[in-house]
Amino acid sequence: MRTRRLALLSAAALSALILAGCSGSPAAPEASPSASASADLCSAKVAPGAASDAVTVDGKAGTESTATFTAPLEVTELQSTQLDEGSGDKLQAGDIVQFALSAFDATSGEKLGAQGYNNDLLPQQISPDSALGQVVGCAKPGSRYAVTFPAAEDQGTSAQVYIIDVKGTVPDAAWGEPQAPVDGMPTVELDKDGSPTVTLPKGDIPTEFKKSTLKKGDGAVVEAGDSVLVQYHGVSWDTGDVFDESWGKQPFTFTVGSGVVQGFSDAVTGETVGSQVIAVLPPSVAYGEKSESNTSQLAGQTLVFVVDILAASKPAAQ
Repeated sequence: MRTRRLALLSAAALSALILAGCSGSPAAPEASPSASASADLCSAKVAPGAASDAVTVDGKAGTESTATFTAPLEVTELQSTQLDEGSGDKLQAGDIVQFALSAFDATSGEKLGAQGYNNDLLPQQISPDSALGQVVGCAKPGSRYAVTFPAAEDQGTSAQVYIIDVKGTVPDAAWGEPQAPVDGMPTVELDKDGSPTVTLPKGDIPTEFKKSTLKKGDGAVVEAGDSVLVQYHGVSWDTGDVFDESWGKQPFTFTVGSGVVQGFSDAVTGETVGSQVIAVLPPSVAYGEKSESNTSQLAGQTLVFVVDILAASKPAAQ
Protein backbone atom coordinates (compact mmCIF):
# COMPACT_ATOMS: atom_id res chain seq x y z
CA MET A 1 0.00 0.00 0.00
CA ARG A 2 1.41 3.38 -0.97
CA THR A 3 1.58 5.83 1.91
CA ARG A 4 -0.13 9.15 1.31
CA ARG A 5 0.17 12.10 3.67
CA LEU A 6 -2.89 14.10 4.61
CA ALA A 7 -0.86 17.28 4.21
CA LEU A 8 2.73 18.22 3.55
CA LEU A 9 4.08 20.37 6.35
CA SER A 10 7.27 22.36 6.69
CA ALA A 11 8.79 24.40 9.47
CA ALA A 12 7.91 27.60 7.64
CA ALA A 13 4.28 26.93 6.83
CA LEU A 14 1.62 24.36 6.18
CA SER A 15 0.88 23.64 2.55
CA ALA A 16 -2.56 23.12 1.08
CA LEU A 17 -4.25 19.84 1.87
CA ILE A 18 -3.73 17.06 -0.69
CA LEU A 19 -7.10 15.50 -1.42
CA ALA A 20 -6.93 11.86 -2.37
CA GLY A 21 -9.00 11.19 -5.49
CA CYS A 22 -9.75 14.81 -6.38
CA SER A 23 -13.04 15.32 -8.21
CA GLY A 24 -13.61 17.05 -11.52
CA SER A 25 -14.04 20.81 -11.68
CA PRO A 26 -16.19 23.27 -13.63
CA ALA A 27 -12.94 24.36 -15.30
CA ALA A 28 -11.99 20.84 -16.33
CA PRO A 29 -14.96 18.45 -16.22
CA GLU A 30 -13.71 15.08 -15.04
CA ALA A 31 -14.40 13.20 -11.83
CA SER A 32 -13.76 10.09 -9.79
CA PRO A 33 -16.52 8.06 -8.14
CA SER A 34 -16.81 8.16 -4.38
CA ALA A 35 -16.75 5.02 -2.27
CA SER A 36 -19.93 3.07 -1.52
CA ALA A 37 -21.33 3.77 1.92
CA SER A 38 -21.42 0.01 2.49
CA ALA A 39 -17.65 -0.31 2.09
CA ASP A 40 -15.86 -1.68 5.13
CA LEU A 41 -14.20 1.44 6.48
CA CYS A 42 -13.34 -0.21 9.79
CA SER A 43 -11.02 -2.76 8.16
CA ALA A 44 -9.31 -0.04 6.08
CA LYS A 45 -7.49 1.39 9.10
CA VAL A 46 -3.81 0.53 9.30
CA ALA A 47 -2.57 -1.24 12.43
CA PRO A 48 -0.77 0.38 15.36
CA GLY A 49 2.88 -0.46 15.90
CA ALA A 50 5.92 0.26 18.02
CA ALA A 51 6.42 3.74 16.57
CA SER A 52 2.83 5.01 16.89
CA ASP A 53 2.46 3.33 20.31
CA ALA A 54 5.50 5.28 21.52
CA VAL A 55 3.73 8.64 21.09
CA THR A 56 1.91 10.32 23.97
CA VAL A 57 -0.06 13.57 23.80
CA ASP A 58 -0.79 16.31 26.30
CA GLY A 59 -4.16 18.05 25.95
CA LYS A 60 -7.71 17.12 25.04
CA ALA A 61 -8.81 15.78 21.67
CA GLY A 62 -9.98 18.61 19.44
CA THR A 63 -7.43 21.08 20.78
CA GLU A 64 -3.97 21.79 19.44
CA SER A 65 -1.65 19.69 21.58
CA THR A 66 1.94 18.58 21.99
CA ALA A 67 3.15 15.10 21.07
CA THR A 68 5.90 13.54 23.17
CA PHE A 69 8.23 10.79 21.95
CA THR A 70 11.90 9.91 22.15
CA ALA A 71 13.64 11.39 19.12
CA PRO A 72 14.86 10.17 16.79
CA LEU A 73 11.82 7.92 16.42
CA GLU A 74 12.38 5.05 14.00
CA VAL A 75 9.51 5.04 11.50
CA THR A 76 9.53 2.32 8.86
CA GLU A 77 5.84 2.09 7.96
CA LEU A 78 2.49 3.83 8.24
CA GLN A 79 1.05 3.09 11.70
CA SER A 80 -1.94 4.50 13.61
CA THR A 81 -2.68 4.19 17.32
CA GLN A 82 -5.95 5.38 18.83
CA LEU A 83 -5.29 7.64 21.83
CA ASP A 84 -8.86 8.71 22.62
CA GLU A 85 -12.17 7.18 21.58
CA GLY A 86 -14.98 9.58 20.80
CA SER A 87 -18.71 9.01 21.00
CA GLY A 88 -21.67 8.82 18.65
CA ASP A 89 -22.03 7.15 15.29
CA LYS A 90 -19.00 5.63 13.60
CA LEU A 91 -17.81 7.15 10.34
CA GLN A 92 -19.01 5.52 7.14
CA ALA A 93 -17.45 5.59 3.70
CA GLY A 94 -18.71 8.68 1.88
CA ASP A 95 -19.00 10.80 5.04
CA ILE A 96 -17.50 14.29 4.82
CA VAL A 97 -15.24 14.48 7.84
CA GLN A 98 -14.06 17.50 9.80
CA PHE A 99 -10.65 16.90 11.32
CA ALA A 100 -7.56 18.65 12.65
CA LEU A 101 -3.92 17.66 12.69
CA SER A 102 -0.57 18.55 14.19
CA ALA A 103 2.71 17.36 12.69
CA PHE A 104 6.13 16.69 14.19
CA ASP A 105 9.47 15.73 12.70
CA ALA A 106 10.21 12.16 13.80
CA THR A 107 13.96 12.71 13.79
CA SER A 108 14.22 15.95 15.77
CA GLY A 109 10.86 16.04 17.55
CA GLU A 110 10.30 19.58 16.21
CA LYS A 111 6.70 20.65 15.73
CA LEU A 112 6.13 21.44 12.07
CA GLY A 113 2.70 23.02 12.35
CA ALA A 114 -1.00 22.44 12.82
CA GLN A 115 -4.19 22.79 10.79
CA GLY A 116 -7.89 22.42 11.35
CA TYR A 117 -8.19 23.98 14.79
CA ASN A 118 -9.01 27.49 13.50
CA ASN A 119 -11.17 26.99 10.41
CA ASP A 120 -8.16 26.62 8.11
CA LEU A 121 -8.71 23.07 6.86
CA LEU A 122 -11.59 21.79 4.73
CA PRO A 123 -13.45 18.60 5.57
CA GLN A 124 -12.56 15.58 3.46
CA GLN A 125 -14.73 12.79 2.10
CA ILE A 126 -13.56 9.53 3.62
CA SER A 127 -13.22 6.16 1.91
CA PRO A 128 -11.27 2.95 2.55
CA ASP A 129 -8.76 4.06 -0.11
CA SER A 130 -8.25 7.62 1.14
CA ALA A 131 -5.37 8.72 3.33
CA LEU A 132 -7.83 9.74 6.04
CA GLY A 133 -9.59 6.38 5.87
CA GLN A 134 -6.27 4.58 6.30
CA VAL A 135 -5.40 6.36 9.54
CA VAL A 136 -8.76 6.76 11.34
CA GLY A 137 -10.97 4.05 9.81
CA CYS A 138 -14.52 4.10 11.20
CA ALA A 139 -13.69 6.40 14.09
CA LYS A 140 -16.29 8.14 16.23
CA PRO A 141 -16.34 11.95 16.47
CA GLY A 142 -13.98 13.07 19.22
CA SER A 143 -11.43 10.35 18.52
CA ARG A 144 -7.69 11.07 18.46
CA TYR A 145 -4.89 9.13 16.77
CA ALA A 146 -1.10 9.12 16.79
CA VAL A 147 0.03 8.38 13.24
CA THR A 148 3.56 7.74 11.98
CA PHE A 149 4.55 8.35 8.35
CA PRO A 150 7.85 7.02 6.99
CA ALA A 151 10.07 9.31 4.93
CA ALA A 152 8.88 9.92 1.38
CA GLU A 153 11.80 10.77 -0.89
CA ASP A 154 9.56 11.47 -3.89
CA GLN A 155 7.75 14.14 -1.85
CA GLY A 156 10.88 15.47 -0.20
CA THR A 157 9.64 14.79 3.33
CA SER A 158 11.30 13.17 6.32
CA ALA A 159 9.58 10.72 8.66
CA GLN A 160 6.80 12.49 10.53
CA VAL A 161 4.41 12.01 13.43
CA TYR A 162 0.86 13.30 13.07
CA ILE A 163 -1.77 13.79 15.74
CA ILE A 164 -5.17 13.47 14.04
CA ASP A 165 -8.36 14.64 15.77
CA VAL A 166 -11.72 13.59 14.26
CA LYS A 167 -14.05 16.52 14.95
CA GLY A 168 -17.25 15.37 13.23
CA THR A 169 -19.02 15.37 9.88
CA VAL A 170 -20.86 17.86 7.66
CA PRO A 171 -23.92 17.18 5.47
CA ASP A 172 -23.33 16.35 1.82
CA ALA A 173 -26.03 18.79 0.65
CA ALA A 174 -27.02 22.35 1.57
CA TRP A 175 -29.04 22.54 4.77
CA GLY A 176 -30.08 26.19 4.83
CA GLU A 177 -33.54 27.74 5.05
CA PRO A 178 -35.47 27.65 1.72
CA GLN A 179 -35.82 31.05 0.07
CA ALA A 180 -38.54 32.45 -2.20
CA PRO A 181 -37.80 31.80 -5.90
CA VAL A 182 -36.77 34.71 -8.11
CA ASP A 183 -38.84 35.42 -11.22
CA GLY A 184 -37.09 34.61 -14.49
CA MET A 185 -34.54 32.26 -12.95
CA PRO A 186 -34.48 28.53 -13.74
CA THR A 187 -36.40 26.41 -11.25
CA VAL A 188 -34.87 23.58 -9.23
CA GLU A 189 -36.34 20.37 -7.86
CA LEU A 190 -34.38 18.24 -5.39
CA ASP A 191 -34.19 14.48 -5.19
CA LYS A 192 -34.21 12.68 -1.83
CA ASP A 193 -30.41 12.81 -1.69
CA GLY A 194 -30.39 16.54 -2.42
CA SER A 195 -29.29 16.27 -6.05
CA PRO A 196 -30.98 18.93 -8.22
CA THR A 197 -32.90 18.89 -11.48
CA VAL A 198 -33.04 22.21 -13.35
CA THR A 199 -35.93 23.41 -15.52
CA LEU A 200 -35.06 26.30 -17.82
CA PRO A 201 -37.67 29.03 -18.44
CA LYS A 202 -38.83 29.83 -21.94
CA GLY A 203 -37.58 32.94 -23.66
CA ASP A 204 -34.29 34.43 -24.75
CA ILE A 205 -31.04 33.16 -23.30
CA PRO A 206 -29.71 35.67 -20.70
CA THR A 207 -26.67 37.72 -21.61
CA GLU A 208 -25.66 38.88 -18.13
CA PHE A 209 -24.50 37.06 -15.01
CA LYS A 210 -27.12 36.66 -12.32
CA LYS A 211 -27.67 34.47 -9.29
CA SER A 212 -30.18 33.84 -6.54
CA THR A 213 -30.11 32.03 -3.21
CA LEU A 214 -32.30 28.92 -3.01
CA LYS A 215 -31.36 28.01 0.58
CA LYS A 216 -29.79 30.38 3.10
CA GLY A 217 -27.17 28.72 5.30
CA ASP A 218 -26.10 29.76 8.78
CA GLY A 219 -22.35 29.38 8.29
CA ALA A 220 -19.48 31.72 7.55
CA VAL A 221 -19.53 34.12 4.60
CA VAL A 222 -17.45 32.94 1.64
CA GLU A 223 -14.79 35.41 0.54
CA ALA A 224 -12.17 35.62 -2.21
CA GLY A 225 -9.20 33.40 -1.39
CA ASP A 226 -11.21 30.97 0.71
CA SER A 227 -11.03 27.26 0.01
CA VAL A 228 -14.54 25.93 -0.53
CA LEU A 229 -16.11 22.47 -0.61
CA VAL A 230 -19.23 22.27 -2.78
CA GLN A 231 -21.63 20.03 -4.62
CA TYR A 232 -22.51 21.35 -8.07
CA HIS A 233 -24.78 20.58 -11.02
CA GLY A 234 -24.13 22.24 -14.39
CA VAL A 235 -26.62 22.66 -17.25
CA SER A 236 -26.12 24.31 -20.64
CA TRP A 237 -28.91 26.80 -21.35
CA ASP A 238 -28.13 26.43 -25.07
CA THR A 239 -28.69 22.67 -25.20
CA GLY A 240 -30.59 21.91 -21.99
CA ASP A 241 -28.09 19.14 -21.24
CA VAL A 242 -26.33 18.42 -17.96
CA PHE A 243 -22.65 18.78 -18.91
CA ASP A 244 -21.04 18.18 -15.52
CA GLU A 245 -21.85 17.60 -11.84
CA SER A 246 -20.30 16.37 -8.63
CA TRP A 247 -23.38 14.42 -7.54
CA GLY A 248 -22.75 10.68 -7.71
CA LYS A 249 -19.00 11.33 -7.65
CA GLN A 250 -17.59 13.40 -4.79
CA PRO A 251 -17.76 17.01 -3.63
CA PHE A 252 -15.45 19.46 -5.34
CA THR A 253 -12.82 21.68 -3.70
CA PHE A 254 -11.53 24.94 -5.16
CA THR A 255 -10.11 28.30 -4.14
CA VAL A 256 -12.43 31.24 -4.73
CA GLY A 257 -10.93 33.37 -7.47
CA SER A 258 -8.65 30.78 -9.04
CA GLY A 259 -8.78 27.43 -10.82
CA VAL A 260 -12.38 27.78 -12.03
CA VAL A 261 -14.24 30.03 -14.44
CA GLN A 262 -14.99 33.48 -13.03
CA GLY A 263 -18.74 32.96 -12.81
CA PHE A 264 -18.34 29.89 -10.63
CA SER A 265 -16.35 31.89 -8.07
CA ASP A 266 -18.86 34.74 -8.35
CA ALA A 267 -21.66 32.28 -7.60
CA VAL A 268 -20.36 31.49 -4.10
CA THR A 269 -18.72 34.82 -3.16
CA GLY A 270 -20.72 36.57 -0.45
CA GLU A 271 -22.85 33.50 0.23
CA THR A 272 -22.87 31.59 3.50
CA VAL A 273 -21.86 28.02 4.24
CA GLY A 274 -24.93 25.78 4.16
CA SER A 275 -26.46 27.76 1.31
CA GLN A 276 -27.58 26.60 -2.10
CA VAL A 277 -27.33 29.07 -4.96
CA ILE A 278 -28.25 29.02 -8.63
CA ALA A 279 -26.20 31.11 -11.04
CA VAL A 280 -26.50 31.91 -14.75
CA LEU A 281 -23.13 32.34 -16.46
CA PRO A 282 -22.97 33.95 -19.92
CA PRO A 283 -19.85 33.15 -21.98
CA SER A 284 -18.05 36.25 -20.69
CA VAL A 285 -17.74 34.69 -17.20
CA ALA A 286 -17.76 31.07 -18.34
CA TYR A 287 -15.73 29.63 -21.22
CA GLY A 288 -15.72 32.67 -23.49
CA GLU A 289 -16.98 33.03 -27.04
CA LYS A 290 -16.16 30.31 -29.51
CA SER A 291 -13.37 31.22 -31.93
CA GLU A 292 -10.49 29.68 -33.85
CA SER A 293 -8.36 29.93 -30.70
CA ASN A 294 -11.14 28.93 -28.28
CA THR A 295 -12.40 25.50 -29.22
CA SER A 296 -13.71 24.47 -25.81
CA GLN A 297 -16.85 22.36 -26.05
CA LEU A 298 -18.62 24.85 -23.78
CA ALA A 299 -17.33 28.00 -25.49
CA GLY A 300 -20.13 30.33 -26.52
CA GLN A 301 -22.66 28.67 -24.23
CA THR A 302 -24.57 30.14 -21.30
CA LEU A 303 -24.31 27.85 -18.30
CA VAL A 304 -26.46 27.30 -15.24
CA PHE A 305 -24.92 26.03 -12.00
CA VAL A 306 -26.68 24.91 -8.86
CA VAL A 307 -24.08 25.01 -6.08
CA ASP A 308 -24.41 23.64 -2.53
CA ILE A 309 -21.80 25.23 -0.23
CA LEU A 310 -20.77 22.57 2.28
CA ALA A 311 -17.73 24.14 3.93
CA ALA A 312 -15.22 26.98 3.62
CA SER A 313 -11.84 27.63 5.18
CA LYS A 314 -9.52 30.61 5.36
CA PRO A 315 -5.94 30.37 4.07
CA ALA A 316 -3.55 28.90 6.61
CA ALA A 317 -1.51 31.49 8.48
CA GLN A 318 2.00 31.82 7.12
